[in-house]
Amino acid sequence: MDAFSSSFLSTFPTQKISISPAITSPKLSSISAVRIEERPTSQPPASRPPPPPPPKSTPQPPLEAKTDRALQNNASTFTAAKQQSSALPAVIFNALDDFINNFIDPPAKPSVDPRHVLSYNFAPVEELPPTECEIIQGSLPPCLDGAYIRNGPNPQYLPRGPYHLFDGDGMLHSVRISGGRAVLCSRYVKTYKYTVERDAGHPILPNVFSGFNGLTASATRGALSAARVLTGQFNPANGIGLANTSLAFFGDRLYALGESDLPYSLRLTSNGDIETLGRHDFDGKLSMSMTAHPKVDPETGEAFAFRYGPIPPFLTYFRFDSNGVKQPDVPIFSMVTPSFLHDFAITKKYAIFADIQIGMNPIDMITKGASPVGLDPSKVPRIGVIPRYAKDESEMRWFEVPGFNNVHAINAWDEEDAIVMVAPNVLSAEHTMERLELVHSLVEKVRIDLKTGIVTRQPISTRNLDFAVINPAYMGKKNQYVYAAVGDPMPKISGVVKLDVSNSEHKESIVASRMFGQGCYGGEPFFVAREHENPDADEDDGYVVSYVHDEKAGESKFLVMDAKSPQLDIVAAVRMPRRVPYGFHGLFVKESDLNKL
Repeated sequence: MDAFSSSFLSTFPTQKISISPAITSPKLSSISAVRIEERPTSQPPASRPPPPPPPKSTPQPPLEAKTDRALQNNASTFTAAKQQSSALPAVIFNALDDFINNFIDPPAKPSVDPRHVLSYNFAPVEELPPTECEIIQGSLPPCLDGAYIRNGPNPQYLPRGPYHLFDGDGMLHSVRISGGRAVLCSRYVKTYKYTVERDAGHPILPNVFSGFNGLTASATRGALSAARVLTGQFNPANGIGLANTSLAFFGDRLYALGESDLPYSLRLTSNGDIETLGRHDFDGKLSMSMTAHPKVDPETGEAFAFRYGPIPPFLTYFRFDSNGVKQPDVPIFSMVTPSFLHDFAITKKYAIFADIQIGMNPIDMITKGASPVGLDPSKVPRIGVIPRYAKDESEMRWFEVPGFNNVHAINAWDEEDAIVMVAPNVLSAEHTMERLELVHSLVEKVRIDLKTGIVTRQPISTRNLDFAVINPAYMGKKNQYVYAAVGDPMPKISGVVKLDVSNSEHKESIVASRMFGQGCYGGEPFFVAREHENPDADEDDGYVVSYVHDEKAGESKFLVMDAKSPQLDIVAAVRMPRRVPYGFHGLFVKESDLNKL
């Protein structure tokens, strides 16, 4: 979720700065930048015969041992990287970077201290070529033939200064399933930022969420970034994004997404490897950036998206036809302040946007050293509704919804003269950027009467729930079931619950639950239908999948749960050949769609 980075940098055009992303375990303190990348393996065959069995994995040591070994093994890599960057400007700039990180703006808060942010299973890992996994319980259903891919932050270098959870380079963790076998592969998204810093041997671009907290930090890191641009170390026109947030499949293409940049096109090879094809601008029709949460209508194949920024228009809406061809922009000038617009919803008739209290925060950033994204308590949240095929904003309508701050949207649908949206409302939204453990998200059903303008809200559950999904076949139309992650507290996820949102009464709507157990934490769930092409199948006839990590054993698993069962029974568990760090959003791509890549 590297939201707002490009927006922030476009406000301060010189602020391209050098902060090394990296990791430490709880036992590590001061650590200099270390490369932890593994070079890609050989190219796969062009055709798609049944894949040869990848190498069997070997037992993995505990997390602490893995972290220490990774640091030792990469010491020589770090030495070589320093030699590669021996050009005088790089040496000077890196020394200035170290001075800023150690004396001007050291990581004073836990929310930007890498020793805290990157502890335990938030620690980054090296790339992993396709490696066979062990099925330790049950068997993998045939409908899972394809790939489950999850995105998340995984810094390429150990940070020497402030580092926020959202600042890491995007890494994809893919479980490729075929004929009951599972293969894990972990690869960085080869963004412009990643490749420039990999080739230089040191960090170059700034950590936007953690590097500009305060006037002095902003000025010094901004000046250093400008110097790197002027000396040709990087070109911001080629993109500064991390592609660390989510994935999307539309127009027969697979994309890694982060809302600070254009999408990066991907493909999966026949043996389960992940290749980055490049930054994709849709034949020059997409500029600047795009949301990490486009909505794909499963019936039409169209995709709907937007971008947002710190200068008018603060919101721009657009769509792609079923062939993936981008249609003209629809600028929304009636959004009068820059909002943190991370997600949105669609129905068959409308697109729905949330103008929440979280947004650009330049005053507090300068005067209080706060995050560039913060809360405006004087602002009244609004929900905006526009026809989904609008050519301009003339029919855009805004409805005030006091106290409703939704960062994510689950689904929405049309009713007679009304729209219903289901979304988690972030309570205590002032903690969203710096104290995630204090955030409680309450799932609500919001009904907007388009005739009277009256907005009504109904809580669905009292639990702390977010990262919720539905059966993708019900995107934009009325659904009954939602599968949500349980925060314990966020960003750790202790289980998954199934909600029945059809209830009209104000009561708890959880109808099924699966907690992962003491010391075990997972990620965003994803629903996979048992019969992909059966329109008559029950909405909940399928499986819920997720990565789960046991922090005591240092072991990660891929769990497959029966979505119909009251306890979300585990029908298959796959032991990963090494741990999979906690991350953000994922996607299942069925075999027939993989073949289109």
